[in-house]
Amino acid sequence: MVDRTMNGIFPILATPFNDKGQIDFEDLEREVEWMINVGVNGVGIAVASEIYKLTDPERDEVLSSIVKQVNGRVPVVMNTGAMGTDVTVYYSQRAEELGANALMIRPPSFISMPAAEVIEFFARVGASVGIPIFQQDQGTAQVSPGMAIEIARRHENLCYIKVETAPTVPRMAEAAALRDAATDAGGDLILFGGAGGTFLFEELRRGSVGTMPGSVIPDVFVNVWERWQDGDEEGAEAEFRRYSALIRTLKQPQGLDNWIYKEILVRRGIFKTAHARHPAMRPDRFQIYELEQMLDELELEDLEA
Repeated sequence: MVDRTMNGIFPILATPFNDKGQIDFEDLEREVEWMINVGVNGVGIAVASEIYKLTDPERDEVLSSIVKQVNGRVPVVMNTGAMGTDVTVYYSQRAEELGANALMIRPPSFISMPAAEVIEFFARVGASVGIPIFQQDQGTAQVSPGMAIEIARRHENLCYIKVETAPTVPRMAEAAALRDAATDAGGDLILFGGAGGTFLFEELRRGSVGTMPGSVIPDVFVNVWERWQDGDEEGAEAEFRRYSALIRTLKQPQGLDNWIYKEILVRRGIFKTAHARHPAMRPDRFQIYELEQMLDELELEDLEA
């Protein structure tokens, strides 16, 4: 039976590297334990984890380490998308074998594919594993709301979607409307937000059951989520607005976000070093200064795990 109960806050973990670019598994364990201690509903390994910069043995090591550390306390979602169906099937089966509870997969994007090929891609991958799959609708590899419904019809594992193509709010609303109108398996699609959690409330109001933000303020997202679940929408939004400038800062692309995540994790006592693998833009001294000012104002700088 496919797990259709996942909801809430599923931060995407940052991968810690030392100054030589090697994975720091001690820091990774500290990050995972911190996430669980603050009450996240799950954790993910994906683009924000720099998964595309890891060798295949490193992918296995990172996933195995996280699964061992989590020890069944929350679901672990592994991104296994690749540019070919066979490679994606291989990564997906390997992740299931190593203990992942769910997968997240974006469609191939190296070359443009017609919708029928993308749907068949997901259908073949879905049939190859026994755990749920998040379709990842991402700007450079889009899964339209209509396509997502059709994909969900092809296999029971294909029952989640993470909506990240901008603008996410009307896209979430369209996906929810199509799902609610469906009378078959397409009506079982479960919606998650992404894009750093930037439009969390707008997405929740339009049918989302959770979000996958970055890893630097999981405690804030958990607090906001719990307030929302308790019916305190006003309090949840007020808390969220305090961090809106920081959340916007974390959305900077081209690898800059990887460095910024890790600068914050160092200041929060989770990582020892702030190092992102190349290629990735580094923040300049003005950005570091602005970040420090923001963290001081939010009183995040000296928090410990």
